[in-house]
Amino acid sequence: MTAKTLVSAAPAAPAPMSVFERYLTVWVFLCIVIGIGLGQLAPDVFQAIGRMEVAKVNLPVGLLIWVMVIPMLIKVDFGALGEVRKHIKGIGVTLLVNWLVKPFSMAFLGWLFIRHWFAPLLPPDQLDSYIAGLILLAAAPCTAMVFVWSRLTGGDPLFTLSQVALNDSIMVVAFAPLVGLLLGISAITVPWDTLLTSVVLYIVIPVLLAQWLRRALLARGTAALDAALARIGPWSIAALLLTLVLLFAFQGAAILQQPLVIALLAVPILIQVFFNSALAYWLNRAVGEKHNVACPSALIGASNFFELAVAAAISLFGFHSGAALATVVGVLIEVPVMLLVVYIVNHSKGWYERGQAASGV
Repeated sequence: MTAKTLVSAAPAAPAPMSVFERYLTVWVFLCIVIGIGLGQLAPDVFQAIGRMEVAKVNLPVGLLIWVMVIPMLIKVDFGALGEVRKHIKGIGVTLLVNWLVKPFSMAFLGWLFIRHWFAPLLPPDQLDSYIAGLILLAAAPCTAMVFVWSRLTGGDPLFTLSQVALNDSIMVVAFAPLVGLLLGISAITVPWDTLLTSVVLYIVIPVLLAQWLRRALLARGTAALDAALARIGPWSIAALLLTLVLLFAFQGAAILQQPLVIALLAVPILIQVFFNSALAYWLNRAVGEKHNVACPSALIGASNFFELAVAAAISLFGFHSGAALATVVGVLIEVPVMLLVVYIVNHSKGWYERGQAASGV
């Protein structure tokens, strides 16, 4: 497949964010209010939904997760893996940050803030669960929204596409071992059977289904693929928001008792975003990558595949868990924080290129 075909066949240069995407934080906040309200008004209904499980998998949530994830994975062209060698330095930086720095730094931040500094302000029986949620969030690199972030920074579309394809390939085999290792380091019991089941249900099967659908649509032409993505794209966000309503219906009582929890959980997430994006941006500058590669690299290095994190947290620890709440805090702050990172990398282009010129790159 040629580079030209890759660009035309994949959403490497999507339209800027829709109003719905841009104000995702607002919709998430509304879901918090609606979910808490419904949970208080009709607790029996949500308890019945919570009991709809097979092999520890909640069936309504499992369906919603597939509706969330599959439209995003249809956008990913694994044929772009052939483009990796063209931006090997930027790819290397992003892989370093995504798979070695970010998960371990988040585990450290969780230990520092949740288990120590903020511990007196948090429910003691949920401390391990909060840390687990933060680890799940950091162990899942961004898949879909990064195409939007890349477009907003004028990022190289082939680099973005190849990096996302590579991250998804790695995630299939590395997500479970990495999460298991970090939970073990954090002295949190690892439910390996549930973890592996979550990987199969929420990564392996959706990837296979999405790629089968992608091939079937491309067989009818790129216009058919684009039209299908336009139709099903809103399903993903709608399913995410409905999942959040369910989650907050279960979490409502705990949040009303301790509303400070969300703000405290946001602190390590915010530090992680700014630290990892700055690190990836600086490393790309140091190795001589172009600015239009450094920008998506920094954004991929900082953002998360929060849909997967939410799904895994609910499967591993349940609706009522601090882990599920911690991953949702990631959703709550994702868009405004990433838009701030976009603003920073766009307005620091002069600094970035002056540094390259001074070093003779």
